Amino acid sequence: IGDRAAGAIKSGGTTRRAAKMVCLDVDHPDIEAFVNWKAEEEAKVAALIRAGYASDFNGDAYSTVSGQNSNNSVRVTQEFLEAVEANGDWHLTWRTDGRVSRSFKARDLWQQITSAAWRCADPGVQFDTTINEWHTCPASGRINASNPCSEYMFLDDTACNLASLNLLKFHDVDRGFDVESFRHACEVVITAQEIVVDYASYPTKAIEKNSHDFRPLGIGYANLGALLMARGMAYDSDSGRGYAAAITALMTGASYAQSARIAEQKNPFAGYAKNREPMLRVMRKHRDAVKRIDAAHVPLELLQAAKQTWDEVVTLGELHGFKNSQISVLAPTGTIAFMMDCDTTGVEPDIALVKYKKLVGGGMIKIVNQTVPVGLKRLGYEKDEIRAIVEFIDAHDTIEGAPFLKAEHLSVFDCAFKPAQGSRSIDYTGHLRMLSAAQPVISGAISKTINMPEDSTPEEIEQAYIEGWKLGLKAVAIYRDGCKRSQPLSTSKDDGSDRSDR
Repeated sequence: IGDRAAGAIKSGGTTRRAAKMVCLDVDHPDIEAFVNWKAEEEAKVAALIRAGYASDFNGDAYSTVSGQNSNNSVRVTQEFLEAVEANGDWHLTWRTDGRVSRSFKARDLWQQITSAAWRCADPGVQFDTTINEWHTCPASGRINASNPCSEYMFLDDTACNLASLNLLKFHDVDRGFDVESFRHACEVVITAQEIVVDYASYPTKAIEKNSHDFRPLGIGYANLGALLMARGMAYDSDSGRGYAAAITALMTGASYAQSARIAEQKNPFAGYAKNREPMLRVMRKHRDAVKRIDAAHVPLELLQAAKQTWDEVVTLGELHGFKNSQISVLAPTGTIAFMMDCDTTGVEPDIALVKYKKLVGGGMIKIVNQTVPVGLKRLGYEKDEIRAIVEFIDAHDTIEGAPFLKAEHLSVFDCAFKPAQGSRSIDYTGHLRMLSAAQPVISGAISKTINMPEDSTPEEIEQAYIEGWKLGLKAVAIYRDGCKRSQPLSTSKDDGSDRSDR
């Protein structure tokens, strides 16, 4: 019923489907049917496409199968994952009385989860134990699920307004990143978001009450991948991760500090008193994470600002509390990134230096990365060399083989997917390590796809999920290139219809 209802509701018009997250606990009696649901529907899509039905996501093949109106995630616990590693038993329990309904090896269920993800990219996993260890308001209830893109995780029946800053707007080719302007922008934006809480409308009375009582906010950013490229840093590098961690820490810290100043004038959020100690404990965990950022990879001014800001957060929080229970998330920024003229979305690298985007309702546009010349200039290339490299990219849809480009600089321009006429891409471990750099200094979670090449195996997806758990991430979603018969972004003009047998 929920799936059909979401299919009837459209986002921002008449053709774009609404977003919905469906989470199921790993010990639920229906977990196996849930895990395999969308993979089985994807097999039906393949059969329909082979029979001649349109492969477009809004076409006849996808519109006639179920499960296409949601992102599915399994809530896995520390106990379950330890049972997977030990090849131990796992028990499914009835929701009504807690009795065991079935028992089997945890590893058997785990392999079903990873096999289904290999086949259709669902389900993702949400690490329930980790999520609740970083919960600022556990005295008011546990965190059970997330929003559709998995970045907002908080109490049931709450809502969060989001705002994302374009990081490249704070960067100058000659002067670098403007730390003070970024800090001030965070303070201004988080104040505006706090004001919006009381003026917003909410779909139910329960959501309205809890949103007013806990006032969770979600400041974030877009264009991180482009910023790193502009600075001549590889996304999958210690310097790239350190730089990203410091910027994320400064954003969250500046915003929490501002929230504490507002609380000094307007009192803390209504649910703060009974959650004071666990919230301050989480603030200290964030501060400790900032101290672990490697100074060797971050400009001194940026790292000092992040550390100073988090000392301020703890001091002001102990004195005044906070106006907001949560302050930051890293959202996907898929649509707004286009409006902000960003090359990359959220915390993502670019999917490719040249990509082709399908438009809802038909048609396709070619999107070319605009940050490459800035990065080349940072790396010391001359104007004529930059022009020749950019012209090569436009002609060949890849930077590999471009004239004048030094081999040691190729990694700076690596992207999520291998280009149609190239061989390089960011390894899935690079995506995971970037998440692990940002996650400890984010209030909520991060909407981020772990992109994997088409020839990835189910065992590699299993390893990606396990590594995400051990790195302390709150959630992991993978996408194996070509696992869906239709995908909105690709590295060639091919519409993907030739994948119907895969």
